[in-house]
Amino acid sequence: MYAVIATGGKQYKVSEGDTIFIEKLEIEAEGDVTFDQVMAIGKDDGMVVGTPTVAGAKVEGKVMKQGKGKKIRIFKLRSKKNSRTRQGHRQPYTKVQITAIIG
Repeated sequence: MYAVIATGGKQYKVSEGDTIFIEKLEIEAEGDVTFDQVMAIGKDDGMVVGTPTVAGAKVEGKVMKQGKGKKIRIFKLRSKKNSRTRQGHRQPYTKVQITAIIG
């Protein structure tokens, strides 16, 4: 059994026991999270697709940790102007383990 959920402007295909990295949620570590925007659920006997979401379906998970991703370097060079800019960025994320798919 799997589900397609939407969170943080992205869609994820998840099943029970999966660990996913999503956009940062304001929930403490070891807390519980519920995803109500379930786009589709795949079962053994077929698939249920929502319009746009499946009514009464939800996916439950447990927040494992909050963190930041690997640093990326942004370097801008304006040729013939002697202008350079260097900047770094670390994207915050939430690590979630899926515990149950209901629906």
